[in-house]
Amino acid sequence: GESAQLGRDIRVRQRLQVVDTRGRPVPDAEVSVVAGNGARMWARTDAGGQVWVHPNAFDDRDTPRYQVQVRRGGRSVEATLQRGQKNALQVVMPDAAPPARARLDLVFMVDATGSMGDEIDKLRGSLQGIVRDISRLPSNPDICLGLVTYRDRGDEYFVRGWDLTGNVGAFQQVLDGVQANGGGDYPEAMNEAFNHAVQSLSWRGPSTTRVLVSLADAPPHMDYAPPRYDQTALAALGKGIKVFSVAASGQDTTGEIVQRQIAQYTGGRFIFLTYKDAADPASGAGTQTTHDVSNYSVDTLDQLVVRLVREELARLPKG
Repeated sequence: GESAQLGRDIRVRQRLQVVDTRGRPVPDAEVSVVAGNGARMWARTDAGGQVWVHPNAFDDRDTPRYQVQVRRGGRSVEATLQRGQKNALQVVMPDAAPPARARLDLVFMVDATGSMGDEIDKLRGSLQGIVRDISRLPSNPDICLGLVTYRDRGDEYFVRGWDLTGNVGAFQQVLDGVQANGGGDYPEAMNEAFNHAVQSLSWRGPSTTRVLVSLADAPPHMDYAPPRYDQTALAALGKGIKVFSVAASGQDTTGEIVQRQIAQYTGGRFIFLTYKDAADPASGAGTQTTHDVSNYSVDTLDQLVVRLVREELARLPKG
């Protein structure tokens, strides 16, 4: 299908699980997967100590086995991953003390063109509730927030970023200043924004759960010079940034494929917003969607973000 021509081949995926000697997940461990021909990928394990490896995304030569190296806290363990093995590869690391408190970096990447006004208003109105509900989670995470907004060439701006901060009030003020405007043609500067979010923000170091929520209703411009989203997805996995792609009303097939690929490669999820009238985001909350899916549950945007974060942090090892 179309997804095979676009971006990376992520049809084949294998699970790698890192645990300690007591079987508890080891989050945020550095992982490298190397083929004999030199092809390699980097990742960091997620809150559940897991990495999804997509061999064809970095090695197009069907190498039968890969050397895996896992590092954490100055220690290193090696293992071999067989291409196509059905069960997860489990790597056991020596025990390490879990951090005293969960750390969460939560960045919103938002298309700020004219058609996104309703979604931006929703996010703006519910941010304090999102942060309040996350801070009340059992893990009591230390939260930092960041924001990247983007439009397109010829608009008032291309990409804007606000670095991660622990000051929720200041962040709310930034969000209050974001206006949806411009757009013109349909595709937007998503490639450039994603690259900025991954490479230019000050994501925190070891033992941080890093989540990027991408909110978009249009595909990236694939006719601009690189960076391209598929390169950036490789970098995101290497930095341990998990992307939850949220498709708003109007997102087309190309945009949906891009959002799904980024989410799948980084171990996140693809989600779509629903409306009273699927084709009209201004129609208010409802259960209708333009996306071709079945068996979906309905959450408001704020509940959705809190639920995704809650599920992610719940996978962290208990002390």
